[in-house]
Amino acid sequence: MSKTECKAAKELTKAMDETMQRLQGRFQAITEHLEEQIDEMGTRISFLEESVTELMTQADMDEEPISEVADVLPQ
Repeated sequence: MSKTECKAAKELTKAMDETMQRLQGRFQAITEHLEEQIDEMGTRISFLEESVTELMTQADMDEEPISEVADVLPQ
């Protein structure tokens, strides 16, 4: 291998290493962002479940059988 080829190979290796480091950094940032969004969505779902349960309790729907509710609905 000539000196020129050796230098070119080293430069290419350096460029590839830098590119891989940038990609790894971007991947890590995206992963962290997705994890934050998933955690936030989990919190929102929990809040929604609590709200639905509370509304059902307020409406006494959790104690009424479905057939009784159907009898009250207009046809």
